[in-house]
Amino acid sequence: MMRRTDAILSVGMLVLVLLALALLGATGSTGEFVAWAWGRHHNVLSWYIRPLFFLPFCFFAYRRSLSGMILTLVALATSMFWFPAPGRSDPMTLQFLAVEREYLTGDWTMAKVLLASLVPISFAALGFVFWKRSIVYGLVLMNAVVLAKLGWSFYFGDAAGGLTLLPSALAGLAVCDAVILYVVRRIRKGSSSKPPRQASQHGG
Repeated sequence: MMRRTDAILSVGMLVLVLLALALLGATGSTGEFVAWAWGRHHNVLSWYIRPLFFLPFCFFAYRRSLSGMILTLVALATSMFWFPAPGRSDPMTLQFLAVEREYLTGDWTMAKVLLASLVPISFAALGFVFWKRSIVYGLVLMNAVVLAKLGWSFYFGDAAGGLTLLPSALAGLAVCDAVILYVVRRIRKGSSSKPPRQASQHGG
């Protein structure tokens, strides 16, 4: 069962996010904010740190902390504008971002809606698997999510788009895999080192 404090924190964070979005809409500064954030999104440092958010998300899911999972998702969503806009961007980066922007601002067909719904579904599934302490299955699912993202970039962004995203995605995935495999090894080593339970003594 989820702790009461954790539930209160989770609801509080969701309320703050909704209030921030409502404030942007009420002040009419949504367009300015999107333009500012999109400019900073050109900094590839945010691309390299984004896969690493799998680690705290999976950790909080394993610890069954919903507030930690929500906080990680908020950090993931805002990470695109953590770093300053670069003074100069690689042409392949600009090409990929142009394709991405055209895709996001284009007509949203039912197919695009269904494809976009795979993102929250994937995170929900990943959180569920680690919540159930199924680390190996979670590792497989995490790799599948990243590879699916790469497949999307190659399909919609052509070879240039896929190659632009490839280094950051594979580097982040390698770090996540290494950390999780290390944790799995430590857990199994700790379990195997525990002494067997002594047989209970029966009185005569």
